[in-house]
This record gives sequence, C-alpha cells and structure tokens, in this order.
Amino acid sequence: MLAPLLFLLVFALVPHSFGAQLPNQNQAKEPPVAANGQPFPWDRMRLPKTVTPLHYDLSIHPNLTTLDFSGVVRIELDVHEDTSTVILHSKQLQISGALLMYPRFHQLALLSDSVLTKGRKYEVQLEFAANLSDSFHGFYKSSYRTSSGEVRVLASTQFEATFARGAFPCFDEPAFKANFTIRIVREPRHITISNMPKVSGGLLEDHFDTTVKMSTYLVAYIVSDFLSVSKTTKHGVEISVYAVPEKIDQTAFALDAAVKLLDFYDDYFDIPYPLPKQDLAAIPDFQSGAMENWGLTTYRETGLLFDPDRSSASDKLGITKVIAHELAHQWFGNLVTMEWWNDLWLNEGFAKFMEYISLDITYPELQVDDFFLGKCFEAMEVDSLSSSHPVSTPVENPTQIQEMFDDVSYDKGACILNMLRDFLTPEAFEIGIIRYLKRYSYQNTVNSHLWESLTNVSDVCVEWHSGDELDVRAIMDTWTLQEGFPLLTVEVRGREVRLSQERFLKTNDPSLTEGFLWQIPLTYMTSASSTIHRFLLKTKTGVLYLPEEVDWVKFNVDMSGYYMVHYAGDGWNSIIKVLQHNHTALTSNDRASLIQNVFQLVSVGKVRLDTALELSLYLSRETEIMAVTQGFGELVPLYKLMEKRDMAALENQMKGYIVDLFRGLIDRQEWTDSGSVSERVLRSYLLLFACVRKYPPCLNKATQLFNQWKDSDGNMSLPVDITMAVFITGAQTAEGWDFLFEKYRHSMQTSVRSRMKTAMAWSPRKDKLQWMMEQSLHGEVMKTQDLPDVVVSISKNPHGYKLAWDFLRAHWHTMIKKFDLGSSTISYLVTGVTNQYSTTEMLDEIRSFFGSLTEETGSEMRCIQQTYETIEDNIRWMDKNLPLLQQHENCTGLYNQSMLHQK
Repeated sequence: MLAPLLFLLVFALVPHSFGAQLPNQNQAKEPPVAANGQPFPWDRMRLPKTVTPLHYDLSIHPNLTTLDFSGVVRIELDVHEDTSTVILHSKQLQISGALLMYPRFHQLALLSDSVLTKGRKYEVQLEFAANLSDSFHGFYKSSYRTSSGEVRVLASTQFEATFARGAFPCFDEPAFKANFTIRIVREPRHITISNMPKVSGGLLEDHFDTTVKMSTYLVAYIVSDFLSVSKTTKHGVEISVYAVPEKIDQTAFALDAAVKLLDFYDDYFDIPYPLPKQDLAAIPDFQSGAMENWGLTTYRETGLLFDPDRSSASDKLGITKVIAHELAHQWFGNLVTMEWWNDLWLNEGFAKFMEYISLDITYPELQVDDFFLGKCFEAMEVDSLSSSHPVSTPVENPTQIQEMFDDVSYDKGACILNMLRDFLTPEAFEIGIIRYLKRYSYQNTVNSHLWESLTNVSDVCVEWHSGDELDVRAIMDTWTLQEGFPLLTVEVRGREVRLSQERFLKTNDPSLTEGFLWQIPLTYMTSASSTIHRFLLKTKTGVLYLPEEVDWVKFNVDMSGYYMVHYAGDGWNSIIKVLQHNHTALTSNDRASLIQNVFQLVSVGKVRLDTALELSLYLSRETEIMAVTQGFGELVPLYKLMEKRDMAALENQMKGYIVDLFRGLIDRQEWTDSGSVSERVLRSYLLLFACVRKYPPCLNKATQLFNQWKDSDGNMSLPVDITMAVFITGAQTAEGWDFLFEKYRHSMQTSVRSRMKTAMAWSPRKDKLQWMMEQSLHGEVMKTQDLPDVVVSISKNPHGYKLAWDFLRAHWHTMIKKFDLGSSTISYLVTGVTNQYSTTEMLDEIRSFFGSLTEETGSEMRCIQQTYETIEDNIRWMDKNLPLLQQHENCTGLYNQSMLHQK
C-alpha cells in the first residue's frame, strides 16, 4: 500500500516524463500516474535497485529573509540492470529542470539513448527549490531572541529518518550510501558548517570537502551566526562546539566531554574516527534530543549547554549521556548502518548501551550504573502490552519508520545487549562487536551479521550450563524477532527449584500469551552464598537442584536479564523477610527489580496487592537511588489512578502512606549541592516530591527560600539541586508564578529556563496552564519545541489533566503536522496525557476521538493502541484492588501497624 506525502521523482527516458506524486491512502488501488499523464513506472514503497548513487555534488542557496532555498544536485549513478527509468525521492520540492548525462571523452554529454546500460556510469542533474520547512525536519527554519529582544533566523537540517528528500532529490534509503560534496551560498554575516571541513570559502559561498561513503539521513548543514570553541583530541581530531553568541560561555563542559569521549571510542573500538573534525551544534529549535549526523552532531540547547553555577547534577548527567550516545553513533550507525529501518535497534540500541559503557569508564563520578536499570523498566512498560512489536520488525512507509524510534528500539535494544554482554562475558562481547564494526565498515547490516560476529568469539570465551554448543543467533532471535519478554516463575521445594516461562502480558485474554518461548540466560544466587550461578533455559519448563536447602533464592541477579521473576509458593514471603531484616544482603539493583517485579505482578493477578505493599515497607530503610525511585515509580501511579476517579479521601491516604514511608529519608536531606551525583539527583527528587505533596517541613523551607530569592529579584544564589522544589512551591501563588515567568523570559541559561517552565506547569490556576499551552503552540514566548513537555507536565498536574486532554484534541492536526505523524514526540504526547485515566467513561471519550481520525491523521498509530490497552489495564487494576484498599481505614494506618508488627 502506498503512503501519503511520499513522492518519487522519476526521470524516464522520454521527454517531459518526470515527476509524480504517489496517490493517497484513499486512492491506493489506483495505479500511480506521472506528471505527463503516463503510468508511473514504479508502484512500490522501496526504491528499485537497478540504479544506485555513487556521488552527490550538491549546491544549496538558502535565503533567510524570504525563508526559502534553491539548489542543484548532480548525482553520479551506477547502473546494475538495463533500465529506461531513474527513480528517486523528492518531497515538496519544485523541480525546474532535469538532465541525464553520460561521460564521453572525459566530458558529460546529454544522453540520447532510451536505455541506461548495465555497467555504465551516468549522471543526473536536477534543479529544485522549496520553502524552508516550518516543522523540525528537512531543511528548516530556526530562530532565537537575543537579550536585547532581537529575533535572529538560522537554517538547519534534520534528515533522519526520511526527510533528506525534502531538502534535495536523492535516494533516501539507508542502504544507498554515497559520497557527498556540498557547496552552500550564504550572506556575509553568516557562517556555514556541514559534515566535512571547509576546503575553501569566499564572501558568498563555502565549499566543503567530500564526505566518506554514507547514507542520506546523515547529511547535515547549518547556516547561522553561531560562534564556536575548539580543542583537538589526542588522535588529532578537531572538536568544535557551536552555539548562539550569547550562550557560547555555556559550551566548555560539552567540549571537554566530546574530546574525552571521542578519544575513548577511538581506542575502545580500535577503529580510528575517519573524519578530520567533529562539530557539536546547539540548535535553538530542535524536536528530538540530538542527531548523529556524521561529523556534525546536532542537539537541543538543553542537551549541550551547561552552566557550572546554574546547571544541576542531573543536567550534567543528561548532557554527558547525550554526547556519549551521538558519538557512539559515529561507529554504530554511521560507519556501520542497518540495511533498513526494521533493524533500527542496531543503531539506537547500541548507542544507548554504549552511553553507559563509555561513561562508566570516562566519568565514573557520574555513577551511570545507578540509572541503567530504569531504561529496562521503561521498555517493559510498553513491551508488556499486546501492541508492542519485536525489536526487529517489518516497516515500509514513513509513519511506520518513525514509530520505530521508541523505547523498544532504544531501551529494550540496550537492555538485551547488556544481557548478552553479561552472558558472553564483557571481554568476549567487546571482541565480537569490534570484529562486527571492522568487517562491515561503510556497509549495511542485518541482525544476523552481528550474531555471526559474536558467535565466532563466544565459543572460545564462554561456558554455560547448557550442555550444548553455543548459538548466539538462536538465542538472540528469540529476543529480537518476537515481541514482549518472559515471566519466569520459580518454585522452591527443598533443594529442587522448578522453573517455567510464559510471556508477561497485561491482558484479560490468556490466549495472547501462548506460543512464546525464549532462550533465557538465567542467573541466580541464594542465601547460602554470594556466588552467581548461571543456566541457559531453552525450554518452557526446567528443574534445578541446589547443593543444600536455603532460606531464599534470587533470580536475575542485578536484573542483568530482560525478564521478570515470580516467586511462587512461599517465595515472596522469603524475599520480604530478607528485605525486612537485612535488605543489604541484596544489591540495590536487585532490590529495585524486586519492587518493580512484585508491583507489576499485581497487574496480571499473580500477586496480591497487600503482598506488594508489605514488601514496600522495607523502603523506610532504603537509601539507594535506584530502589527509592522505583518505589516511587510503583506507588505514585496508584494514587494518580484514584485522582482520575475523584476519590480524594483514598488518594490522600495513599499519598500519606508514601510520605510516611520516605519521611526519614526526606528529613535527612540537606538543602545544599553536596554529595555524589546519585545523592544529588536523589535529593532533588525527594524534596520535589515532598513539596508537591505539601509535606510541612519541606513546604515551609521551600517557601522561605522562594521568598528570599524573589526579594533579591532573583539574584540570590540558590543551591541548584533544590531549585525545582523551590520554584514549584513559588509557582503555587499568582504573584510567584508571574515572577517566575518574568525570570523565564529573560534568562539565557537553558537548564534554569527548563526548570522554571516545569514549575509553572504545576500552577493550580487553570488560566495560567491554558495560557502556557497556547503560548507554546504559538512559539513566540515559549518555544514550540517545548510544547510536548508543557502539555504532558500539565497533564500530571491534578488541576490540569483535563485541560491537557482537551488541548491535545483541539490542536491534534496542528501538532501532527508540526511534529510529524508517527514520531516519538507524538507518541509521548498521546501516552503522557492519557496513561493515568482509569474510568470507562474516559476510555470511551478517548476511543471516540481517536476513532474519528483517518489513517492519514493517525488512527492506526501504535501509540493509540498502547493508550487503549493502558487505560483498560488501569480499569482492571482499580476494579480488582479498590476493595482491598478500602478495607483499611487509611494507608498510613496500614503503614504504622505493619511497622509495629515488624518491630
């Protein structure tokens, strides 16, 4: 079926027979027609492989006053089969001329033949023009406001996944790699940057060196008035960070991080970075977090700019992770690229995984291991729904491709790689991925190429208790070619441990869990020893025999495996006892995984809610960030479900239970920036929660600090890590909100503005919340790139969730045009605004709206199916567990009684 808005440009060897728009979905059965009225010679989504590009000579002339551009591209072609057509991509470009030429006597001559001959080289020249895009993709307009109020315009590119075709005619698929030589015309007041260094530049035109062989989605160029700072790596690569002039003083941290990380990857992969330079540019308008364009990575300003005095510990952690991710892509994705978007995870899963590998070594003080597990929990949220998809899944049209940029490709991809690394040993894994990169440099790959590279080393380096020869592909196909993940049920009977696996799925239809089988690399430890035992479970059931009877057994040690565990029989009681009496006998990751597992098992009816709540009582003694935040992550959504049912009394009882649980830890927090990164991030989290919940000691302190800060006209220096708690407290009054907004308008510190924006979205005044969403949509006072965050933040506000849903409905068509159908941004908006509803009335209202859409406006998007399933699960959870909660006079009483019982 042919998708809307996708254009194919055909140069058929017949006069005036080029250019055709493929029909929309409603006309999908009609054969496509070319611009000259003749039948279009191609009716498939993917381009034919009869002709491939070798080299692009691209000249671009943008006009930042009229906000349009023109250009000429000359593409050298290699012909693999005799053909009478050249078919390539173009989207919303006006093609004003096309020539097809062939080399003759060392010159180009117009082709007079009617057939392109196999084995010969040709060249197609196309002239084109278009408006700069007003979205965030293609060749698009960006702008920023100086401190004096002047608005300045720039133009930047974002071509992944299918948007290079909106900037110049090209073969816009990842397997059509070629070299690019780029020239850009500019005004004297602007600079230009692109993938490669400038080789010459005059007053009005800059010429860039020819790129290495690469895919179209990695091409990049920027026309701006940016300034830059530079350093050189120990391997001789020049690193430069670009930003708007008034923010150039916030680039030093990113520059040092990029130098350190590029040197690390150069050594780790044992493959020299192949370009002479690497630029990092902070773009004022940017939809995603960052983009890995080869030699010119682009970022949101919040993803690159760091002020040592005003940026928080979490800002530093986030910026370093983003840079590590994009620089990892220079090898995984750029040097070796997936054959097609169905294997996007080979790019994104690896880059996400390498964030943690690289930072654990280069920035040990950031303690990234404390945060990796959260990514696996996030992936499991969507992977536990029947609307999930395999890591590697067929896609064809641009909307389907966009939908691949999700938690499954990124986070599940990273988590199964982490599992594989633990399974093979880090040493064997590193040997295998280096072999993979070296073998397939400048090529395109599929899953099996990776497994083959790892199998060759794993036979030597790994011994597992499977008794069989290790087949990495057979194991990993079960994790990449089927959706979901396994639930391992463990039942201990004396020395005998019985194991069984099934798909973990939030559904009321048990038949949907049938037919799934994984090869699971199991790990376990017992109360008798800290030794980690390993076992490869290939079958539906299995049996282990322990050397002796034990008090408890913990499977999935440190949750290095991508699966959940249910302890049947008396298993959960044994786990609860060890947590109550000696919780440090288990690692913080083990404790976090037990919290996540037990509450998720409540959702599928495997465990009673009172068992999960009893386990959570140990959290009153917990201090480690992963376990604490996971405790919040499981408990807070419970009162959010009650909030959406207007059950104020029960909601407040659950809030009281959570505050009581963490009261000791909250009271011990200092209102400073002291401690490790994990301690500082945890402090911000705890104080923010306590102030939002109106815990008096926190509320009084935050109010006092906000008033002092306000009285100083914002000049008083607040400890950075407590500013969210202070700002959100101040935003509760109209006067405080107005003061925050004035400071937001004039601040040049991106991280400070981000915190102020989030705080303002927590106002109890609905007129303020509505105004914020409208201003973000308009893009003058608040940038449109921030609209999704504003809307989702307001949806978490008990005074704003209905406003957010109504706003999403009212402006749906504007938002899918701006942010693109199928994008992770649209998915974030849909699920973020709707995922805490828990009534059939709201489910019907949401179904009614999305059901009224057409396929062209998003009715078939996966995120909509995820929304339906999530609300259905919320309804089932409430219907089943509400009676239990109502049995207790209040949850705080339950907490106190349980604590007395423990003592």
